[in-house]
Amino acid sequence: MIRTRTVNDAHRLRTAQLDMPPRLLLGPGPSNAHPRVLQAMSMPQVGHLDPRFIELMNELQEMLRYAWQTDNALTVPVSGTGSAGMEAALANLIEPGDVVLVGVMGYFGQRMVDMAGRYGAEVRQLTKTWGEAFTLDELRAGLEKYRPDVLALVHAETSTGARQPLEGVGELCRAYDCLLLLDTVTSLGGLPLFLDDWGVDVAYSGSQKCLSCPPGLAPLTLGPRAIDRLHRRETQVANWYLDMSLVSRYWGPERTYHHTAPIAMNYGLREALRLLVEEGLEARWARHQANAELLWDGLADMGLQCHVSPEIRLPSLTTVRIPRGVDGKAAARQLLEEYNIEIAGGLGELAGKVWRIGLMGFNSRAENVTLLLGALAQVLGR
Repeated sequence: MIRTRTVNDAHRLRTAQLDMPPRLLLGPGPSNAHPRVLQAMSMPQVGHLDPRFIELMNELQEMLRYAWQTDNALTVPVSGTGSAGMEAALANLIEPGDVVLVGVMGYFGQRMVDMAGRYGAEVRQLTKTWGEAFTLDELRAGLEKYRPDVLALVHAETSTGARQPLEGVGELCRAYDCLLLLDTVTSLGGLPLFLDDWGVDVAYSGSQKCLSCPPGLAPLTLGPRAIDRLHRRETQVANWYLDMSLVSRYWGPERTYHHTAPIAMNYGLREALRLLVEEGLEARWARHQANAELLWDGLADMGLQCHVSPEIRLPSLTTVRIPRGVDGKAAARQLLEEYNIEIAGGLGELAGKVWRIGLMGFNSRAENVTLLLGALAQVLGR
């Protein structure tokens, strides 16, 4: 006889139909998804091995190669957010005892230090004041001192708004026989990237910033030297889900099942990359730069200072120093509550010192700059 129990309704929450406010997301990410991306995500679902989805996978890989300016065969969207891309990059390169040198010039460099250590790396750090970037001489000195297996850098540091120059870094890494790993989460689709010309061996990004797709996918690319290192490993990749020796069989000609890909998210990323291809990289980079300069000029007219020098300032993410006597959190809260505009405060060393303003992808438009400057002037005027 089957014994029955009474259902516990303590957590049977009856909620209203979902209704979210129409925010203008001008913080460090996510940015607003392009309407065409949202429309693509509502298309009928197919299976992850459906012939039409496999065709879509090929299209995604090719457009990602264009976005990164690389010919890397192993170029895929990892199922996960940008931090999953960081984890995948490190997990596949690192074996216990490897020396990993991380250039820390902000919060996300610190995150790479944490992740690399969890995979058994002997982590060494080069550090810069938040808002600055490394010179080629500083990187050379670090490579000479530590002789790492991997040099990990953040191209566009989201916590500070600073860009790490890369000219000559790839050649330097080859001279010291180490791989170059690059975080491009806040730069892919927003500012110039030339992975092959720069000698970048591994790069990762996120779908939710300059690509104007919701968060949920992390583009990842491995060059020939990185793949060779992956194939020569003496230990298994410690993260099964992100093991590219397994995942690549699904994204490669074998189409071997590994995990169920997020179908709708891949629809969205495909449309986001179509938009990038239609606009063209040079035009897209120029648009981000022009709208960033419009913002910087407007902030200067209001007497506000940017934290990063113009030479290495990101067009996708601007850090603005909070004026003395202003409650930065309260001002950001007013922008959100009264104007439906989201900006963010600083992280780590810059907490309470700056606002972070993002002009990424679909959101990098002159009308958004004008709207934000007007609303910010109203808030500060009080």
